[in-house]
Amino acid sequence: MNDLPSSHRLRKGRHSQTGVTYMVTTTTIGRAPIFRDLTAARCVVRTLAAAVERGELELLAYVLMPDHLHCLLTLTGSLSLQAQMQQLKSVSAHRCGRRIWQAGFHDHALRDEESLINCARYIVANPVRAGLVDRVGDYPHWDAIWLPQ
Repeated sequence: MNDLPSSHRLRKGRHSQTGVTYMVTTTTIGRAPIFRDLTAARCVVRTLAAAVERGELELLAYVLMPDHLHCLLTLTGSLSLQAQMQQLKSVSAHRCGRRIWQAGFHDHALRDEESLINCARYIVANPVRAGLVDRVGDYPHWDAIWLPQ
């Protein structure tokens, strides 16, 4: 039996590649509902936006739930997925002034356009499935590139 924490097993064999799109999920420490607090939630959203502005990733869709983050992103910079997630977690925690994130994350590489749109729909519908809102548009912490202009 492997006695490493599960977050270490998640990283075993992980390979990431620039230009590939990943669906990523990461949780707060102890699944605490930290992002019910608007200030904490906006720290994370600003951190995601800054990574996009720096050209490190293309953020196709995301939803920040009270205790976790789902995002659909394409790596566009030189950082690996693991390094990118570590940076996002570190910077957002620093901006919030406290520890937020549980170690590790789950990722899945996507391969075709149909999968991208289905994953984006799954991601942004999380608040509805969780019973937090009746309509996606009523939830404040999400975005997707497929929104009408």
